[in-house]
Amino acid sequence: MYLHLHFNLNQSNMATWTIDPTHSEIAFKVKHLMISTVTGKFERFEGTVETPSEEDFSGSKINFSAAVDSITTGMEMRDNHLKSDDFFNAEKYPMLDFVSTSFEKTGAEKYLMKGNMTIRDITLPIALVVQYSGSMVDFYGNQKAGFEISGSINRQEFGLKWNSTTEAGGIVASDEVRLSLDIQLQKNS
Repeated sequence: MYLHLHFNLNQSNMATWTIDPTHSEIAFKVKHLMISTVTGKFERFEGTVETPSEEDFSGSKINFSAAVDSITTGMEMRDNHLKSDDFFNAEKYPMLDFVSTSFEKTGAEKYLMKGNMTIRDITLPIALVVQYSGSMVDFYGNQKAGFEISGSINRQEFGLKWNSTTEAGGIVASDEVRLSLDIQLQKNS
């Protein structure tokens, strides 16, 4: 399963970019017992971006996919539980997908990205804040662009319904999942 990010425009001067997985990270954070945070990530993902300009990514379209069976939190038992039907059901729904509906500039280096997230068989609209980190040419002559993306979703709305409480009535896992993506794109030649 791959996490796939794709920006797609219907303009003739589009530039096409792909996510560089060796310099990108797709992470999430969930409160445990409401007193600490568990961090996880997807190790396999992919994405492309088609955008009208290298300097201003406004109007870009994004498609993003992650392999659910690549989820890792650093604890095998928890990872296996997340891959089970209590949460993602990696066997039946192997991919997590995102397709943008808009990508609008909101500040000097800031954008608001809206789109549809699909987890399991549920697709819902979400909004993510995007910070543009700049562009650079690497040692091999490749044009790169960096972004930090953040937001949150309610896992219950996407069918990740497992829940439990402690004997004292405390919640084991928060419904809110905070998303944190560090993305490096490489412009295709």
